[in-house]
Amino acid sequence: MSLDNEKKLIKVKWYRSSICTPKKHKDIVKVFGFRKLNQILEKPDNAATRGVVAKVPHLLTIIED
Repeated sequence: MSLDNEKKLIKVKWYRSSICTPKKHKDIVKVFGFRKLNQILEKPDNAATRGVVAKVPHLLTIIED
């Protein structure tokens, strides 16, 4: 087995309100796991996660460390 078993994580921040956005955008934010504005979540760094953030770049951002 490899010792490189740790998965890479990225930090995603919800930085702008979803008021006056389409329902689909609100659903993306909710399903992603956000509950409060300016909340930061750690998600696996893969194409699916980055694709979700790319769908709503006006609401979510990836925080670089």
